[in-house]
Amino acid sequence: MKILKVEPEKAPEIVDMEGTLEALQAAVGGYIEAVYPWEDPVAIICNDDGKFNGMAPNRALYDADGEIMDIIVGTFLVVGLSDDNFAELSDELAEKYTALFETPEAFLRYGDRILVFPMGPDPDAYPF
Repeated sequence: MKILKVEPEKAPEIVDMEGTLEALQAAVGGYIEAVYPWEDPVAIICNDDGKFNGMAPNRALYDADGEIMDIIVGTFLVVGLSDDNFAELSDELAEKYTALFETPEAFLRYGDRILVFPMGPDPDAYPF
């Protein structure tokens, strides 16, 4: 199935992979968790224990006011949804979420806040 794979510090890529539990777990490096932050028929599949295991921050998810509502860590997938399972992304949704996650992000803890910075094409140029 055609899905969007998003790795930390990299631009997203459309990949074709099996929709099996084993393939999804291999892609995110462990047990999966599905998150449904949008009204579109899509899900984010990420590592269920990624935050506890210290995986690298990847992308922030924002609410309608632009406030961070969560930070996804480690590699994650954006998949389509069918009536009862994960499914291939439509071309329209693949394009939409590729654009949403196009720019990798860097994260910096500042007191009790986490600051998010867009990363340019050379992530090694950042001091953090």
